[in-house]
Amino acid sequence: MPKMKTHKGAKRRFKVTGSGKVLQQKGVRGNKINRPKRSQQKWGKDQPTSRANREHLKVALPYGLK
Repeated sequence: MPKMKTHKGAKRRFKVTGSGKVLQQKGVRGNKINRPKRSQQKWGKDQPTSRANREHLKVALPYGLK
């Protein structure tokens, strides 16, 4: 059976923790003008993804999710 391919865009955007949680960075980082300080503080931190995206991520990251 051939190897499954990892989606390269998903590999760069999502990170799987040791406990199995999937983290992502928010996508508002390109527009830095006129953003509140509170939202700018969250840019450096990874946010957990929703459970609705889990089925899509199983296909995109076959070796990252169990």
